[in-house]
Amino acid sequence: MVCLNYKPHRYQRFATEFIEDNPVSAILLSMGLGKTVITLTAINDLLYDSFEVGKVLVIAPLRVCTNVWRQETEKWSHLQGLRITVAVGTERERLAAFHANADIYVLNRENVQWLIEKSGVPFDFDMLVIDELSSFKNHQSKRFRSLMKVRPKVKRIVGLTGTPSSNGLMDLWAEYRLLDMGQRLGRFIGQYRSDYFLPDKRNGQVIFTYKPLPNAEKQIYQRIGDITISMNATDHLQMPGLLAVEHKVYLSYTERERYDELKRDLILQLPGGEITAANAAALSGKLCQMANGAVYGDDGAVNAIHDRKLDELEDLIEQANGNPVLVAYWFQHDKARIVERLVALHIPFAHLDKAGTIERWNQGELPVALIHPASAGHGLNLQAGGSALIWFGLTWSLELYQQTNARLWRQGQQSETVVIHHIITKDTIDEMVMKALDQKNLTQSALMDAVRAQLRR
Repeated sequence: MVCLNYKPHRYQRFATEFIEDNPVSAILLSMGLGKTVITLTAINDLLYDSFEVGKVLVIAPLRVCTNVWRQETEKWSHLQGLRITVAVGTERERLAAFHANADIYVLNRENVQWLIEKSGVPFDFDMLVIDELSSFKNHQSKRFRSLMKVRPKVKRIVGLTGTPSSNGLMDLWAEYRLLDMGQRLGRFIGQYRSDYFLPDKRNGQVIFTYKPLPNAEKQIYQRIGDITISMNATDHLQMPGLLAVEHKVYLSYTERERYDELKRDLILQLPGGEITAANAAALSGKLCQMANGAVYGDDGAVNAIHDRKLDELEDLIEQANGNPVLVAYWFQHDKARIVERLVALHIPFAHLDKAGTIERWNQGELPVALIHPASAGHGLNLQAGGSALIWFGLTWSLELYQQTNARLWRQGQQSETVVIHHIITKDTIDEMVMKALDQKNLTQSALMDAVRAQLRR
């Protein structure tokens, strides 16, 4: 690999200096601004210029561990002296990585509890970097609780993300509790709720959702402002244009009857009374499957309803005239049906789940590539392979939606415009998910409101 000389933008220098000057820092950079090289530059300076740290742990999504951090150290000439080891794979392979002599140890977030509670590896890291801080927004998760046990041992911590509160301000408490141990937003979630929120959706004494108090957002941002910098790509980079297009598909009378029948059956199975968050989420999942054209039965079998989205996908691929398209799916039966259709059409494709297929995509060898937002939403640079993304099935997660779009809409994209296609089934829950994404309103209440709207039809 040919090393490149790093010529940082002004905002990149500012962010690097901010990390170096602040023992606790939250770097909220939108996708494509180069947060990894910014952070590695700061680590390099802290290790070998100021000698303030000696051993660094990076916690990141699995694919980011294997495809980003090591590659960035190899890419830039000023980072060639950094010794980095990636602790993924089997337990034996992870232990070998932690016993290696390195500056930076990269671990996937699923193994945080293993490292701290089971591995026997001394937690003697004096700097911690959490790539995708939003992965720690759940204060009840095992990874959060494990990391909090050793947080006092770390004298420097950096949180990186482009979507810190994709599901609302409530997410911020756990993230900043981990960063500053409760100094700014409080040590207890209950106090945070009472200070900045009011109960919203509830059933008796059970509260499902909270809504911010007036001026709560401003007050929260003021509290965390001294350790936080936030930047948008459009403010600092010459980004390509972004065009979002909706393609409506319409069910036939028979298909509509089938959809409505299944919807009624699901509704009748619900217990009486208020819709809780649990059954609202389950019901919305079933409705989204139906909108896509198939639904899992109780026995796990796939029940086909319609092929309208497959037909529209075929038309969009044909209209691309051989230009590569990325297809995002959500359910496994969506992937199976898409693959079956592509095979029947003799269209070459691959699933972007391995380094080899990612390389083939970026080299322009794949007319169609399939991607699942949950496994490939973070870290992948796919902009060299194409400029069109088709959402076959939508996700409620604003974070995954934005991150997946940013695989193509980012710095280095050669096309002047990135086109994001959405295949929407008319008069189904698709329209409500799309509306929530457009309004950036991915709270639990939005999902429940959408389900209630479906029930009323």
